[in-house]
Formats: sequence, C-alpha cells, structure tokens
Amino acid sequence: MSNIDKRNRLDESPFRYRVNKDENVFIEYEGKQVKILRGREAEKFLKKIKSASDEKSIQLIMAKVTGNFKRGNERKN
Repeated sequence: MSNIDKRNRLDESPFRYRVNKDENVFIEYEGKQVKILRGREAEKFLKKIKSASDEKSIQLIMAKVTGNFKRGNERKN
C-alpha cells in the first residue's frame, strides 16, 4: 500500500463516512460531503469497510469510491 499513497495523505484521515437509517452512505472529505452511496453500491461499500484491516485501508477504500474529484487546483480555506 505504501506505493499507492506516496505523499502519506491518508495518514491524516481526510475521509469520513456515516450511514443513515435508510442505509445510505455519505462520504465526506475534510468535512465536505463528496459522495452519496445508495442501494447495492452502499452495501458493497459497507462490506469492504467491515473487511478492512486498519484505518489506512478504510481511507483508501473511501478514496477509491469517491473517484477523481480533486484536481489539485482547489483553494485551502
């Protein structure tokens, strides 16, 4: 996994997720919602999260699910 996260950004745990009563999964990056998973996609995500071995693996799963939403030109607040 060290080859995937070369700049160690996942060590800071920028991603978080929460599940509501309808089993929808909301994924946030640095406190901002970036993705909503519903139905089968949410079930598949939760299954992967439960089988993850550590926090960095969980972060990597969320990074992959959210896809390419950051381009590097976003401003820091």
